Amino acid sequence: MIAALESFNRLSDWSGVRVTVAGIGASGFSAADALMEYGATVTVVDETTGSQASERATVLETLGATVRLGPGSTAALPDSTDLVIASPGWRPTAAVFTQAQAASIPIWGDVELAWRLQHPDRVVPWLVVTGTNGKTTTVTMLESMLRSAGLTVSAVGNVGRPILETVLDHVAYDCLAVELSSFQLHWVSTISPHSAAVLNLHEDHLVWYEGLALPPFEAYAADKAKIYHRVTNACVYNVADPATQAMVERADVVEGARAIGFTLGVPAISMLGVVDDTLVDRAFIPQRRDSALELAKVSDVPSAAPHMVADALAAASLARSFGVPATAVRDGLRGYELGDHRIHTVAESGSVRWIDDSKATNPHAADAALSGFDSVVWIAGGQAKGTRFEDLVATHAHRLRGAILIGVDRGVIAEALAKRAPQVPVVVLDDMDPAVMTQVVAQAGAWARPGDVVLMSPGCASQDMYTGYAQRGQYFVDAARQWIGGERS
Repeated sequence: MIAALESFNRLSDWSGVRVTVAGIGASGFSAADALMEYGATVTVVDETTGSQASERATVLETLGATVRLGPGSTAALPDSTDLVIASPGWRPTAAVFTQAQAASIPIWGDVELAWRLQHPDRVVPWLVVTGTNGKTTTVTMLESMLRSAGLTVSAVGNVGRPILETVLDHVAYDCLAVELSSFQLHWVSTISPHSAAVLNLHEDHLVWYEGLALPPFEAYAADKAKIYHRVTNACVYNVADPATQAMVERADVVEGARAIGFTLGVPAISMLGVVDDTLVDRAFIPQRRDSALELAKVSDVPSAAPHMVADALAAASLARSFGVPATAVRDGLRGYELGDHRIHTVAESGSVRWIDDSKATNPHAADAALSGFDSVVWIAGGQAKGTRFEDLVATHAHRLRGAILIGVDRGVIAEALAKRAPQVPVVVLDDMDPAVMTQVVAQAGAWARPGDVVLMSPGCASQDMYTGYAQRGQYFVDAARQWIGGERS
């Protein structure tokens, strides 16, 4: 093992370093490619055998990597490994990681590798976002604000391009808007963001954290809190979620970094908030003790839903920490368009709206969607990831006309409905074929009445039946439009 590896950066001599990359997905592929470009000896391991993995393996082998695919390929850490690169989503209890830890071999994620490979001479400031929900919306809003200020920026990490690709290209970025999941944060150790935000903290991904030293939710929260460590300028927290403020208070930041809150109410000093339907700044102005700067109107936000306004305030906090003027915050919001599968009306017929919220992959995200409507036919289910639904159901039972449940953990939600909302009609579909969405939509259409919303907000992950939330959402969109077309014919 190379003793000085912990200090390695872009200008180090990588030619003697033997690296094992765990995973051949987009992040693993980009890590392997980058490391070979710097001269490292790379072995890639992954249990998968799909066509995309095979194609990537062929490319990497052509470049000089050793690739081991298929069952058993990750059971043992390759001999003489000096460094392991972890792909997001690989559980920390995987054999390659536990064996590396037992042998005191360092483990970096692709985010940690990207941070090191921009040093010492190509360092670009990172504005970083994490949280249980709202990460992608906030990061892309932030990107829009930064671009409206005339800055060269890219949204990367858990959204957009793999972060390594961006760090290693030859564009002279002014900064990066970085979305990080708890999976990615688990393996970071030296990143030092310009500013960072934790949007909220709720139960999610608990299965991923089983078997670690801390209880699953504590381990999940500890990974989220890593985002604040070594921040140089601003730690942005959610006033409505005390756990995020507590993370800031415990963080080991660079001296001079400020704590900046965002709130849907009137902001105190060093906060951004809302006054008379106006987003205002009482943090980044000299006269913050007795006045506030108008940034934008609530009507400039793509939706006035509370969670959307909160995301806009978090993005504005990060943008303002980087010196973005108020006009760019406003213009960035005005020019921003919501991504697909996030509370999107995709069809309408007979005064019934059909809404795709497939990106709601945990109960808290589904709560945000359900809160916006009075009468809902709810479509839910998938991979619950160890979370429970009793509180969600109790909160929204009064607005549910019916619930249609699919996916591997459909029983978890059915149990919650039976306990907390026994009056709500429930249909549980056991078919695990993606095309079951046609039956889902037919049942929803039969239940829906004028003024209702058919809301596909699953509260669960999607890969039990679909390739991801986008494919799940598209199945819903196609089925809804086909059903409406048949209804009208």
